[in-house]
Amino acid sequence: MKAISLGYHDVVEQLDQSDDSVRRAPAYYALDRKTFQKHLDEIRTRKPIPQVTFIEAKKQWGTQVPVFLTFDDGAECAYTCIAEELEARDWRGHFFVTSSWIGTPGFMDSSQIRELRKRGHIIGSHTHTHPERMSNLTQPQLASEWSVSCNILEQILGERVKTASVADGYYSKKVGQSAAAAGIEVLFNSEPVKSVGEEHGCLILGRYAVKSVTAPKGSGDLATGAILPCFAQLGLWEAKKVAKAIAGKSYLSVRRLLLSARTRG
Repeated sequence: MKAISLGYHDVVEQLDQSDDSVRRAPAYYALDRKTFQKHLDEIRTRKPIPQVTFIEAKKQWGTQVPVFLTFDDGAECAYTCIAEELEARDWRGHFFVTSSWIGTPGFMDSSQIRELRKRGHIIGSHTHTHPERMSNLTQPQLASEWSVSCNILEQILGERVKTASVADGYYSKKVGQSAAAAGIEVLFNSEPVKSVGEEHGCLILGRYAVKSVTAPKGSGDLATGAILPCFAQLGLWEAKKVAKAIAGKSYLSVRRLLLSARTRG
């Protein structure tokens, strides 16, 4: 079983509007609205009828490779901008919300989250506190991140939360197992692969990252599973995994400095 998932973050009217006061260098992953429109149009041209929610994909998995559009963190632009652009193309997205940020400046509040769900989008967990190194948390800490986040979102939505995405790309087997134990049925991580795994009944899906430097054609290439762009992301990901393993906590400090320099530039 295979799926292609694209991982986005902020979409803003102007790039300097991406707020980095809470998150680490979100501008590095932000697109302005006009560029985002071009990304979506490129995907639509190359992949005319993508399946963009896992509910739809479950009905046809095996007959085609679904394409999922995902958006992490729960920034307010999900409500004010992204959903509108998706709906204009009759698409729906997966919005993963960090529950401790709900209602804080720059992030969606409960009513906005509830309305997005009513409009057909999928709302999922992006943990409660967005921990930096999720794979290093203890089992009780992982259980708390998922359960607290899902409980808050379920109170807002009035329904079970079945989807989630891993914060900051630090995935491990125990992260997947803890998500399954919390009742999550579909978990997106940041590994750039098409193959779908499974942990205790929870489907594990990778994602291809879309950054501010990604051209619209790049999103189109990724959505169609073009070999070279997909392989390039996988190669970079594998190199990062080695660097993370060697550097440990210091990797995060170096990463922050690099991202800060790139966003300033």
